[in-house]
Amino acid sequence: MAFNIDPATLELEEQVIETRRVSKTVKGGRIMRFASVVVVGDRNGHIGYGIGKSAEVPEAIRKALEDAKKSMITVSLKNTSIPHDIIGEFGAARVLLKPASEGTGIIAGGTVRSVVEMAGIKDIRAKSLRSNNKINVVKATFEGLKNLRTAEEVAKTRGKTKEEIVSK
Repeated sequence: MAFNIDPATLELEEQVIETRRVSKTVKGGRIMRFASVVVVGDRNGHIGYGIGKSAEVPEAIRKALEDAKKSMITVSLKNTSIPHDIIGEFGAARVLLKPASEGTGIIAGGTVRSVVEMAGIKDIRAKSLRSNNKINVVKATFEGLKNLRTAEEVAKTRGKTKEEIVSK
């Protein structure tokens, strides 16, 4: 996992998760703006998400896209799935991510599906638990994917071989 990914070297695709109208109440009344959540990825283990706010929708999406490119991470993959079960948490949102055998496809809700598709995961089972706030579900999915570790990565950090880790 690395945060120092240069987005310019990757061929990124973007997907707008949500655009909503938000307002701020001030002395003179309400100020309406638009907030946008965007996920970017190269469908090869690199993803990022961003949030942007502006008076116009296209500007909010552009700001979210810039923010997403700054938050790129690398996801540990095992063939077309993930290495192990994990629960990602953010705020009240919890997302359960389970590996699936090849050919299963993506069994997940719309928000989680968008994030795992951008990461390049083709076979996974996922369930969004508790909150259904799209922003928090994206962040919880992101946390889960960020905390994934392959057997090789665990073995390297413990100073052992992969066989010693897998046999236990």
